[in-house]
Amino acid sequence: MKNLSRLLFAMLLVLGYSNANAQDENNPWQINIGVNAVDAFPSGDGVQGNAYLGSGFGDEFFNASDHWNILPSLSTISVSKYLSSGFSFGITGSLNKIENWGDKANTFPEEVNKVDDWSYYGVDGTIKYNFLQGTTIDPFVGVGGGYTWVDEIGAGTVNGTLGVNVWFNDNIGLTLQTAYKHAFEDYLQTHFQHSAGISIKFGGTDTDGDGIYDKDDACPDVAGLEAFNGCPDTDGDGIEDSKDDCPNEAGLAELNGCPDQDGDGVADNKDNCPTVAGIAALAGCPDADGDGVTDADDKCPNQAGPSANNGCPWPDTDGDGVLDKDDKCPEIKGTVANAGCPEVTAEVQKQLNEYAKTILFDTGKSTIKSQSAEVLSDIIKILNEYPNSKFTVEGHTDSVGSESLNQRLSDARANAVKEYLVENGIDAFRLSALGYGESKPIDSNKTRAGRANNRRVEINLAK
Repeated sequence: MKNLSRLLFAMLLVLGYSNANAQDENNPWQINIGVNAVDAFPSGDGVQGNAYLGSGFGDEFFNASDHWNILPSLSTISVSKYLSSGFSFGITGSLNKIENWGDKANTFPEEVNKVDDWSYYGVDGTIKYNFLQGTTIDPFVGVGGGYTWVDEIGAGTVNGTLGVNVWFNDNIGLTLQTAYKHAFEDYLQTHFQHSAGISIKFGGTDTDGDGIYDKDDACPDVAGLEAFNGCPDTDGDGIEDSKDDCPNEAGLAELNGCPDQDGDGVADNKDNCPTVAGIAALAGCPDADGDGVTDADDKCPNQAGPSANNGCPWPDTDGDGVLDKDDKCPEIKGTVANAGCPEVTAEVQKQLNEYAKTILFDTGKSTIKSQSAEVLSDIIKILNEYPNSKFTVEGHTDSVGSESLNQRLSDARANAVKEYLVENGIDAFRLSALGYGESKPIDSNKTRAGRANNRRVEINLAK
């Protein structure tokens, strides 16, 4: 019972240590349970005259049948904690039953170094260094010390350890190791202690419970996927939420995780017409006639036309080849050269002046006689046919009377005709009036007939 109490005490030390430290690395704790074998023969102490021990260090190291002591039950337990950079610290508690302390004597082959079931207990602390962390085959070395009792006599030891972990998965593996334990007291023989057992790594923090420890979890507070280092993919489209423009709707990688119902290459969240295939330039809306106006806004969706005319082609109401938008006379057929308005031909000009010559005034005055109303009406009709053209009303006299008087009279008569035309619907902006007096005769002023021809009004196209 006394010996058992020592082992329990050692185990309590181990458990107490494991609960006294914070856990801040993935699987920082490793527990190992297994069996151990104690062997004093390969210590090399036989050179001191002890015939039951090997004469060289490591003699018959693997001769388990002749001098290993193995208790056929759980006989060792250890707990270690990862520190950093491959280093860890652990405590091991072990027990055994010694039947062979060495081997057959060299001088008396018939004798065997048998002992009477000595008890063996050990509590050891070890600092280990693992060479290949994170690999299946994980070798390590260690140094440390402890206290060992053999047949209830104890002494301190300094230990050197060599071993390997073989991991079956991230948490469970097989550990094989051997420790050389050098005693500080002569009454405790230097010896080897081998062990084999199952190791379990544990203690990693996984705040969000997604199976990825916080140390390796890029999103430690939100459950996620291993493929995304612990970050979520809420809509399951294979794009993690942080890179997904539409994290709650499954979409396409080329659209940063957003869906495209109509398959037009424009993501639904940027598509003004998400259920109808369109073009990117029009925010995903269609344009059947290709005029740059979406069908929804196009009053002529099957005829190309400018946006300024709601997607319809500009009309040419009068059919003169000049679109109404450019046609200054959209309802009157004209020419391209005259911005869609009709041009005053020589024949029209001649007709105007034939009419204008017949306008009669009171003698020596600018008053238009009433009988001229009909011819003025004909003039107005002609002017209305050319709404974009400007005209000059010119007054002329014969040479009878003074030149200054004739000039004033020609001015007055030209303005009288202009005023009549304006009062009867002709835009004043289109007309100007100018008197030339007697300066531009068209006939001789020496005859009565010639003077009559010179007294006239002309209506000419303004240049």
